[in-house]
Amino acid sequence: MNEQLTPLRDRIDSIDEEVLRLLNERARLAQEIGHIKNGPIYRAEREAQVVRRLQAANEGPLPAESISVLYKEIMSACRALEQPLSVAYLGPQGTFSEAAAVKHFGHAVTGVPCADIDAAFRAVERGAASFSVAPVENSTEGAVNRTLDLLLSSPLKICGEVKLRIRQHLMRSVEGMRGIEVVYSHAQSLGQCHEWLGQNLYGVKTIRTTSNAEAARLAAENPNAAAIAGELAAEHYDLKIIARDIEDEPNNTTRFLVLGNEDAAPSGRDKTSLVLSAKNRPGSLLELLAPLAGHNIGLTKLESRPARKGSWDYVFYMDIDGHRTDSNIQNALHAVEEQCTFLKVLGSYPAAV
Repeated sequence: MNEQLTPLRDRIDSIDEEVLRLLNERARLAQEIGHIKNGPIYRAEREAQVVRRLQAANEGPLPAESISVLYKEIMSACRALEQPLSVAYLGPQGTFSEAAAVKHFGHAVTGVPCADIDAAFRAVERGAASFSVAPVENSTEGAVNRTLDLLLSSPLKICGEVKLRIRQHLMRSVEGMRGIEVVYSHAQSLGQCHEWLGQNLYGVKTIRTTSNAEAARLAAENPNAAAIAGELAAEHYDLKIIARDIEDEPNNTTRFLVLGNEDAAPSGRDKTSLVLSAKNRPGSLLELLAPLAGHNIGLTKLESRPARKGSWDYVFYMDIDGHRTDSNIQNALHAVEEQCTFLKVLGSYPAAV
């Protein structure tokens, strides 16, 4: 067997050395580009284009998702040679928000864990972080209302999105499920695991926490407690995963928004997010949607929230296909603006890779 393995391993060693040489050559070219342009080191549209192009050219056997992960880490490491990015997220360490930040920006960033979503927004607004990553909706539990409310008032722009497959695990400081008296988790996670808890831990008290990582921290302090959280939280707090993938829906996914001081340039496959309010009269919402259909613009999301400025007044959040600089979107928004009482473009950004 060694006679068969040795030449194959030698070829792998040779390829590894060539890959290493090429990676460093790429890094040097990235440094040169950074010195020439003397501008933002993170370009959301450029990185999306790189990943999409390589996924399209990929002949396997590596899957497209692996290509995305590998090249985001390569771009992250190259960026860090110039200036490390700082990314604020709902903390503490070990949350799904941290996992989303790593998925989007790679590991070569400085994480800024925050006490709540508000603090993550404020960190970017006051210059304490370069970007923020905030959850905005879950495929089973719906919208994250606090993020929507902050988008209405914050000067930050949406410059990216991340879709993260949420895998919920039950964890505690000791093995087995015997003796669990309380389960800690974020309200969204408790909702996502409601049926599993009813079948497997019926009658056990559940307590909501500000984050899944905070739940893991509390479980680490009490051998009679368990937490529902992700794998990162188990690693951070040295907990044993006693039941994996306990979410009720197998394709449970959370969408996160990347927020910064500027939105992104066109990438070729983009979204634009808006928030607006309609005049208080019959058919007003239909009047707002008609220009989108008239200019052949796809509407991918429509969400309503109380406007908080009067009884029964609402604002509507929309995601549409395309970039705000596209002529058809500019024309449609001009027509929409004539029909509404308030319109704010929250940002244009590459659709999640």
